[in-house]
Amino acid sequence: MIVDAHVRLGWGREVELSAWRLIGTMDELGIDKALVAPGERCLAYDNREGNELVSRAAAASGGRLIPYAVANPWRGPDAVDELRRARDGGARALAVDSVLQGFDLLDGLIDPLLEVAAEAGWPVYVRTGTPPSALPMPLASLARRYPQTPFIMGRSGATDFWIDAAPALRYAPNLYGDTCYAPWDTVLNELGRDPEIGPSRLVFSTDAPYTVPAAELRRVQDWPLDEHARGEVLGGTLLRLLG
Repeated sequence: MIVDAHVRLGWGREVELSAWRLIGTMDELGIDKALVAPGERCLAYDNREGNELVSRAAAASGGRLIPYAVANPWRGPDAVDELRRARDGGARALAVDSVLQGFDLLDGLIDPLLEVAAEAGWPVYVRTGTPPSALPMPLASLARRYPQTPFIMGRSGATDFWIDAAPALRYAPNLYGDTCYAPWDTVLNELGRDPEIGPSRLVFSTDAPYTVPAAELRRVQDWPLDEHARGEVLGGTLLRLLG
């Protein structure tokens, strides 16, 4: 089974993606399921609108779309309430973007939301790659504070901070990298061959609509792995994280 770990639905500053277009692309590429977060505006500000958007899309997808919940931690107790409301609406994971949401990963602001995620048994996707507030090593430090919660290092630091992906994954054993943007012959090979990491600590992601999904899938399919390891990257590991 192929499961896409991160897609954003709706409208961003330069991109947009509808649920019907996403399903069409999944059909074309043979992707079985995708985890969907709302677009930039809803992730940063209109959280309820975004959570309702992905919840409706998931409900209409016949189980193929799995909703992330989002809430800006600056909203304090209201953010906690919004995550719980999204959980009741079917959300299965938390998506965080500290740049769009305006906080530092280690300043404590996100902690109440991570406690909700831990309570719900959710994995937590955190986009990385933008200094100074969204980098692999601070994320690894955050992940170590919640050792029972799986964290997905969105974009694995792409592109300038790929060099920090391996040290971050070694430092936090509950941290997982994702494959989007990463060339298999350099970044993915380095992570996959590391005895403290390996392919089972990586999950497939297209990061649509910011990428070309066919190219992202082809990169993992071209990566010289045995079929069991490839199956783990393409969906097996993520399905276990989702329970």
